[in-house]
Amino acid sequence: MWGMSQSDRREEIQASVRGYVQGVGYRYFVIRKASELRLRGYARNMRDGSVEVVAQGEHAALEQLIALLNRGPAEAEVQDVQVAWRQATEVFSGFNVRY
Repeated sequence: MWGMSQSDRREEIQASVRGYVQGVGYRYFVIRKASELRLRGYARNMRDGSVEVVAQGEHAALEQLIALLNRGPAEAEVQDVQVAWRQATEVFSGFNVRY
């Protein structure tokens, strides 16, 4: 990665968001905010009631998204957000809901 600054490198997070986060527009909140931050990835409801978020982009934008994940939309009650920073697992074309 010669010649690339820290801000040019793409990173990835996987987050598990727990609380009252399904049925309240949480995924669409994430999609809107992630798109504004120029991130790529997805949000999906999990069987255990959590929401999984995988996002790729610049480190600073991912940090901003993590802060937003902890807040959520007004209708949500976020209790816990577990975040893992990792190597990119696939290439995304935008930010979407995954089923």
